[in-house]
Amino acid sequence: MTKLLHPKATAVWLVDNTTISFKQIADFVGMHELEVQGIADGDVAAGVKGFDPVTNHQLDQEDIDNAQDNPAFKLVVKFNAAAAGEDKRRGPRYTPLSKRQDRPASILWLVKFHPELTDGQISKLVGTTKPTIQAIRERTHWNISNIQPIDPVALGLCKQSELDAVVQKAASKNVGDAVMSDDERRKLVSTEQSLGMEAEPKIPTAIEGLETFSLSDDDDEDGEDTTKGDFSDADSFFNLPSGDGEEQP
Repeated sequence: MTKLLHPKATAVWLVDNTTISFKQIADFVGMHELEVQGIADGDVAAGVKGFDPVTNHQLDQEDIDNAQDNPAFKLVVKFNAAAAGEDKRRGPRYTPLSKRQDRPASILWLVKFHPELTDGQISKLVGTTKPTIQAIRERTHWNISNIQPIDPVALGLCKQSELDAVVQKAASKNVGDAVMSDDERRKLVSTEQSLGMEAEPKIPTAIEGLETFSLSDDDDEDGEDTTKGDFSDADSFFNLPSGDGEEQP
């Protein structure tokens, strides 16, 4: 969809040079009808110079004539092939000067907790360069000893939704829809999905490996356990066989 250049200045020009209704102008420039009325009353956009949409190839004179004759006519911005794709951001994200010193900390956090992210994804997410990311990955950054990993969302370098989208994209590329263990899934799925999962039961390290043994008598169903004796009688317990086969008193 082609976007309008200088919408407020265009609204000023249309109010001053045409008899198009405030509602038609408001729909065309993306403003509220009361704002357009304020422009006509001089309360809004005072001192703003009008921007001619006809001269600048955003409208045809025929469209303006039709709008003036028909209050129901809807103005539409002319398609400009040269402006196609201009609404998409190009290059790395712009980071304010006050936050640029926080980028190494956010890069270290992403490298540590989301190793599945590529350098290009991290670069677009926090607005940095690939050499800086590589230096932090390899711990050759000049200030690596003083950098502490901090969540880029907490630093205001990106939105949580943007981070979740990048992590989800990396996860689907690497492992499809499969979710790994409880310790690894937080690195491979979005924050929203990870928080919604139930924690996996863990076996204490002291008895790790004993889960392969059965505590029931199912394994002895096919044969008798010869190591067990009947010691229900106390006398039979103490009357143990002697070496010569005679019972001791």
